[in-house]
Amino acid sequence: MSGDHIYSALSEEHGGDARWAFGTGFTDALAGVDTTLPEGVDGQDLALYCQMLGDDALVQAQRLVHWVTDAPELEEEVALANIALDLLGQARLLLARAGQADGTGRDEDDFAYRRGPAEFRNVHLAEAPRGDFARAVVTLLVLSSARLAVFTRLADSRDPVLAAIAAKAVNELAYHREYALSWTLRLGDGTPYSHERAVAAVADVWPLTGELFATHPVEARMAGQGVGVDPASVREEVHAVLAQVLTTATLDAPAPFPEAAVAGRGGRHTPELAPLLDELQKVAREHPEATW
Repeated sequence: MSGDHIYSALSEEHGGDARWAFGTGFTDALAGVDTTLPEGVDGQDLALYCQMLGDDALVQAQRLVHWVTDAPELEEEVALANIALDLLGQARLLLARAGQADGTGRDEDDFAYRRGPAEFRNVHLAEAPRGDFARAVVTLLVLSSARLAVFTRLADSRDPVLAAIAAKAVNELAYHREYALSWTLRLGDGTPYSHERAVAAVADVWPLTGELFATHPVEARMAGQGVGVDPASVREEVHAVLAQVLTTATLDAPAPFPEAAVAGRGGRHTPELAPLLDELQKVAREHPEATW
């Protein structure tokens, strides 16, 4: 990382390895970036939109951390930890942008550690129970495929901060999807037992997929202004990708994504989120003024 200058950090190639996490290495997430709001864009809308994308990444990262010391192999622990760091980096930048856009000046720590469950805007799939390794793989496959489709389009956002974050993140998300894809193929087309677990994982995850493509009014407004992306617009693309992967893995081609209402985006969550946040926020709550 180039010190506190995140614009330079977003532009670096990190030695040509696009998989390297940018979740650490800077203290002021938006130092050096032109944070002027695009003309005609409401700062409150932009802030809430950034929270949606940032909370998806933050909560998913916390769930992935549960695999550290518990994955099937050491190599997979390292891979999942690095994916979590990638998502943490995306969350830091997006939540910092939210605090700047809404005029409050809150930083990423304020958003991560000083909000309750009803203030989080992530989709339910990000907070869903960890389950076994097959479920973790299928969850990552679905979330990374949907996020990659959105961020590929978000790289053309009228907001220069969102565009810069997305342009960097697409390389990481492509790796996340590739990792999940390779394991889906190994499990689905592997032993009878691994195939059984993969089938069960798809059955568990699929009912939660519809919310990924339900459009919140803020997402609609941001898309209409050329700042954000309507998740419904990537529905068919993501389904085609997942159908191809699952069919190749000798798993049944998936049914259409179920229709779903906006839930997590509106602050309505499952019972799984509160204990996950308790774990994430424990140290910050016990030592609110600590620095290190």
